[in-house]
Amino acid sequence: MDNLLALEPGMLVWTFITFALLLWILKLIAWKPLLSALESRETNIRDDLQRAEEGRIESERLLAEHRDLLRNSEVEARKILDEAKSTAESLRQSIIDGANQQSRQMIDQAKAEIRREKDTALSQLRIEVADLAVRAAGKILGEELDAEKHRKLVDDFIGNLPRN
Repeated sequence: MDNLLALEPGMLVWTFITFALLLWILKLIAWKPLLSALESRETNIRDDLQRAEEGRIESERLLAEHRDLLRNSEVEARKILDEAKSTAESLRQSIIDGANQQSRQMIDQAKAEIRREKDTALSQLRIEVADLAVRAAGKILGEELDAEKHRKLVDDFIGNLPRN
């Protein structure tokens, strides 16, 4: 084992020459492809980092845009709800006003109908009272009176009575 660890000048020179020759061969054959591969790798990594940074910036921009859209949609939703409430309130008020107007018209129509019926009843009552008065006067006087003339007298008298 001693032999393996002993330094021999010839072996040292040949090891050095072999090493130098190997370096020179590697420089001629492998160094440029290794350097170009490393440079290519470095360029790819730099490009990937650049794209990642651009992607991050774009995602931040999209996130901000999304937040703005969300905020705007919330505002728009509130506005739509307020408009819907306003429309519902105006529709409710319109329905109430229509119902009130319709009920007033019905009441007015009913009052007019009652007045017409009352006037008709009073007119019929006058005619009957006039006929009864003429007949009663005729029986009292014992003679036939001119019915048309006396009816006119009775109608005039009734027309001058106060109305209740």
